[in-house]
Amino acid sequence: MQVPISEIFCSVQGEGPHVGVRQAFVRFVGCNLNCSYCDTNVERPAFCNFEKVPGTNEFQELPNPLDVETVSELLNSYENVHSISLTGGEPLLEADFIAEMDVSRPLYLESNMTLPDMAKKISDKVSYVSGDVKLIDEFEGEDFESHLERTFECFRTLRNTKDRECFCKLVITKNTAVDDILNIVDSISGYVSCVVLQPVTQKHFAPEINFMLKLQNDLLDSIDTLIIPQTHKMWGCL
Repeated sequence: MQVPISEIFCSVQGEGPHVGVRQAFVRFVGCNLNCSYCDTNVERPAFCNFEKVPGTNEFQELPNPLDVETVSELLNSYENVHSISLTGGEPLLEADFIAEMDVSRPLYLESNMTLPDMAKKISDKVSYVSGDVKLIDEFEGEDFESHLERTFECFRTLRNTKDRECFCKLVITKNTAVDDILNIVDSISGYVSCVVLQPVTQKHFAPEINFMLKLQNDLLDSIDTLIIPQTHKMWGCL
């Protein structure tokens, strides 16, 4: 099996409760959503950029698409990693490929949580799930209620268990409605270990600090809630 890959590199996790851990990253291509603040190129590249030596920012170009054996071997070449981040784009689009990966470290899925049928294919494969919920002010596509139903089903499928950690990440913008957040968290609170409020990085979309603090306080009555920005953006890390 072969799929196009954008990048394979070694860095640190910049978001969520595991911020700062060393990870190998594989960035898949393509996404089923079109969020207003997205800064990731999801077009299919002719080459995959592979960083052979971590931290050098020097990349070898590998012709796309890549087979699962090659990707697994490249990821296993990195030492002292906490886990392997499956990111994108939307990695669940390549669930069949992920199911065949043979890697030495736990898999850490970063997903928009809108493809429940794909999530079922790898529910026993991933050890960490960083699940987004795309809100109404970010969402462009089909009926929003159907979008939310698929999201909730995805969280049920990949729910927090003794063998898998699942947490929810909510990107907060200046247009985010408090009631939307409260209703969504109420619907998924039984499936996640915590909620991460992530203020959007782009300044023209960013929420007020007081808004973030009040929202966190409101949510803490029912679930562990953290405010964590994109730390890798702060220090220019991949």
